[in-house]
Amino acid sequence: MDENRSPKLATQAVHKGEISVLGTPHTPLFNTTTFAFETTHALLDVVDGKTPGPLYTRYGMNPSITALEEKLASLEGAERALLFASGMAAEAATFLALGQKGILCIGDAYGGTMELLGVQLRELGIRVEFILGSELNKLDNLLSTHFSLVFFETPTNPTLEIFDIESISQKAKKAGALTAIDSTFATPVNQNPLSLGADLVIHSATKYMGGHSDITAGAVMGNAELISKILPWRKNLGQVASPETAALLARSLRSLVQRVSWQNASAMQIAEALSTHAKIKKVYYPGLTSFEGHALAKKQMRAFGGMMTIELKGNLQETTRFADRLKIFKLAPSLGGVESLATQPVTTTHHGLSAEERQRRNITDSMVRLSIGLEDSDDLLDDLTQALSSL
Repeated sequence: MDENRSPKLATQAVHKGEISVLGTPHTPLFNTTTFAFETTHALLDVVDGKTPGPLYTRYGMNPSITALEEKLASLEGAERALLFASGMAAEAATFLALGQKGILCIGDAYGGTMELLGVQLRELGIRVEFILGSELNKLDNLLSTHFSLVFFETPTNPTLEIFDIESISQKAKKAGALTAIDSTFATPVNQNPLSLGADLVIHSATKYMGGHSDITAGAVMGNAELISKILPWRKNLGQVASPETAALLARSLRSLVQRVSWQNASAMQIAEALSTHAKIKKVYYPGLTSFEGHALAKKQMRAFGGMMTIELKGNLQETTRFADRLKIFKLAPSLGGVESLATQPVTTTHHGLSAEERQRRNITDSMVRLSIGLEDSDDLLDDLTQALSSL
């Protein structure tokens, strides 16, 4: 390979950060909580940061974890990454470390994130404000009231709304605020927020990065200075993932590009087919030219992901009947695995919101969110079609 050219994403996903021990092609599992030293001097060099090395797993100073973090950072073009026990842990540490002077949340977000921001952080006295995507005309005035952190998802959960990362990040920076993007739905395969001006990118690695519905993890990527401010919160709140989880996540990341590329293609095919179905009111998928945010998605994303939401021509009871008739799609929360999943936002991800708040956010009783897996796309489409026949 040309020494002047950086490896492409699929190559980084396989090789970046790996530690060879006795000829192993990948980092082995270091299933230990603590590491011993020959001398006190050697121990203190690691404790004081003079020498890199393992020390104590709860601190994240375990080779299985630090090797994975190097791979995670490379996928987003970041200086540094931190691994967490969940996506919510990653968000919580970021909010607590960098959002103490106020957090502005734009648009829809995962229900747990909404609760953390709207309830727990406010109980700690942290100022939190929410605006809808339709209220972006308020952004400049709100930013002038001094927030330290602007947070949003893009695409959002569950309506796949697209926000202009570059524009919002520029406005936040001008107002003295940092910008953190939850890019879980997009993955590093489809979108890199840091290259568009965001300061931090957050992932629920439970989803596409893990990809097999067998781990729970999260990650934050950004420049070294910001990550160093989040690190003590992770350490002292005990939020680090286990070495076993790190090893499984590293395994999954090696196939991330191939998995997501397949899911992108399948989702596009299914979205196009469903968009003309007589019993579907609307398909929310950024790849459709009819989707409101398509032009912006095309500008800042390389492809459009494996997530979509369909809105049926029916009420809650009829929508539930459709969901119950699915055979290949499994009824379950979460997303991004090899298996296709279906969930009604009103019964799972956004069940905790009041009916009035869901209505304000256009999250309806007739919505079903679909996570497209690695099955044959024709089989998935046949399954959706037969379930729609119940309406």
